[in-house]
Amino acid sequence: MSYLIIIVLISIVIMMFLLIMIHLGFRAPKNLEKMDPSSVGLEFKTVSIPTVSQKLLFGWLLPVQNSTTTLIILHGWGSNAEEMLPIALPFHKAGMNILLIDARNHGRSDCDSFSSLPKFAEDLGKATKWLKSNYPKYSKKIVLLGHSVGAGAVLFMASKQSDIDAVISISAFAHPKQMMQRFLKRFYAPNFLSSLIIHYVEWIIGYHYEEIAPINTICHIKCPVLLVHGSIDTTVPVEDALLISSKCKRPNIKVMIVENAGHESIEKIKLHQKELIQFLRDYDI
Repeated sequence: MSYLIIIVLISIVIMMFLLIMIHLGFRAPKNLEKMDPSSVGLEFKTVSIPTVSQKLLFGWLLPVQNSTTTLIILHGWGSNAEEMLPIALPFHKAGMNILLIDARNHGRSDCDSFSSLPKFAEDLGKATKWLKSNYPKYSKKIVLLGHSVGAGAVLFMASKQSDIDAVISISAFAHPKQMMQRFLKRFYAPNFLSSLIIHYVEWIIGYHYEEIAPINTICHIKCPVLLVHGSIDTTVPVEDALLISSKCKRPNIKVMIVENAGHESIEKIKLHQKELIQFLRDYDI
């Protein structure tokens, strides 16, 4: 009997250790902004946006005189608003207001329990609501742009709201389960352990992967969508963009493959600013 108790205790300890390692392993690194939009010659307002759980989001609002269109930009995992500034510049120059935000647990926003695609989308939704309430003149048209997990979040949010005028997704993964499988494969995790981790994370975030997978949410988006992806992305292969677009073949869903761009190649994607701006102009945005 004592041996059985010892085995049970050891099993509990191992399980607790495993759960702690899962939470630590999937915790987003918090990188603070070192510069602000003034470093590239732009006027801005630092804003504080209420989100859920009485937390506050940090953000920068870059206004353009007499503009009634705002582009809300959301970074990827472990990133922040500053790292998305390069992609914001051409849109600002084209005459759009810009709102850059840090998701919870990122940049200068408040910390919370954990980060996930639905929580990114939740913060994005609160930022959109805040903008409409505080700056209604800027909110006649709203465009969402997200990178990586942020891209999945803008697609998820746009699938649930009808008041978004366009979406630009950069380097979105097709399905979170496949993304996690690719990630765990790097650590040579055995199949049973990978399966356990994947199901545990699904339980923690409170959504079935099928509900939040871009390959599924894309089919519920009514506004124009541009899927941008780097041809040499090794974190999320370019095939993911093609899978997303092929799920629902509609004229409002476009794909732009950027040659020689990787997952973090925001600067290279910026070089295609004419195509990005033209995508919006084609829809009178």
